[in-house]
Amino acid sequence: MAIDETDRRILTTLQKEGRISNADLAERVNLSASACHRRVQRLEQAGVIAGYVALLDQRSLDRNTTVFVEITLSGQGDAVLDAFEKAVRAIPDVLECHLMAGTADYLVKVLAADTDDFARIHRQHLARLPGVAQMQSSFSLRTVVQTTALPV
Repeated sequence: MAIDETDRRILTTLQKEGRISNADLAERVNLSASACHRRVQRLEQAGVIAGYVALLDQRSLDRNTTVFVEITLSGQGDAVLDAFEKAVRAIPDVLECHLMAGTADYLVKVLAADTDDFARIHRQHLARLPGVAQMQSSFSLRTVVQTTALPV
């Protein structure tokens, strides 16, 4: 699907203000309300807009500790990878899991209340993941940049 400059303005605005009304969005991107609505629908139907969410403040929910866990598996076979990925998807404290190139096989982002809570998550979930040969955890001291907005 071809994305023009008007689509880019729509996408940029929606990423920052997902609850903006169609009338306000149309005014912001210099379109009529109906034309703007048609463009947003087209972007949704094409899958460019994958969904809408509410972004929560982790500190307000007592989730003050971000931990990045590098995980190396015991093997690289499809069965090992599939079993690991299925199990890690079921851990509610995992925000992200990435298959990596490099020294670790996976990088997992975990959100915990504090170090004691991370110890619980590690003991109850991470240590029980199938196929794990090695884990190394790094605690984030401070978030410097965090965004969900993709460059368009």
